[in-house]
Amino acid sequence: MQTESTAISQTIQPALAITGLVKNFEGKNAVNNLDLTIPRGEFHALLGPNGAGKTTTLRIVAGLLKADLGNAKILGYDVATHPTEAKRLLAFLPDDPLLYGKLRPLEYLEFVAGLWSVDPAIAASRAEELLRWLDLWNNTGEMIEGFSRGMRQKLALAGALIHDPQVLILDEPLTGLDAAAARQVKDLLIERVKSGNTIVLTTHILEMAERLAERISIIQKGKIIAQGSLDELRERAAAKAAPGQSATLEDVFLELTAHDAQTGTQAATQAASV
Repeated sequence: MQTESTAISQTIQPALAITGLVKNFEGKNAVNNLDLTIPRGEFHALLGPNGAGKTTTLRIVAGLLKADLGNAKILGYDVATHPTEAKRLLAFLPDDPLLYGKLRPLEYLEFVAGLWSVDPAIAASRAEELLRWLDLWNNTGEMIEGFSRGMRQKLALAGALIHDPQVLILDEPLTGLDAAAARQVKDLLIERVKSGNTIVLTTHILEMAERLAERISIIQKGKIIAQGSLDELRERAAAKAAPGQSATLEDVFLELTAHDAQTGTQAATQAASV
């Protein structure tokens, strides 16, 4: 049972705190001493080129991979040492979620809610609310195996939200969605943040991060190389834009990652010459 002191301490904990995280695959660090702190109630984008370590980091946070060093905490609960407590506060939606094709949407959400021990009446109410919001209510009589990629993605999001997590981690959530469906998902995510939840998003759709994220972290070679609001990142990158226009997140992202790659190459050349 949660004591009063535990409840109070939890309210002052950041939503996500990653310290010294290291993950090695075949002698190479996919995550390299990464530190990241995200406060409660923030929409945060984690961006980086392919192979930068984004998905590996998120899988460690979700408890799907074990870190070699360091730790990740969800609202003060260490994912490795207190996995049950941490996971009850968390939802992780991968870019290619697994659904059970022989179930119907309400059956699937009932199943997921049962895994989290959500009261059946509460689960039913949430399921209807989510399916209506995501424009899937008229499809409740259909088997999931007949759903399009976009419909499956929206249903997976509903499943991630059915236990009302306080921290939501999304890995490419708009994959396969058309413009209307993407708008529905973005509106739902905005409402979640307004209600005090925290969202951590990774996406290759930089316009989405530019429009939604309050802060952005850019990861390269397993490390955070830049962090801040878009304006702060613009200032750091000194990205050039057309007269009368501000540099886009794409401009900033390309300049920062290119600069970091160039710096790393120069450092490696200097080390080799010593």
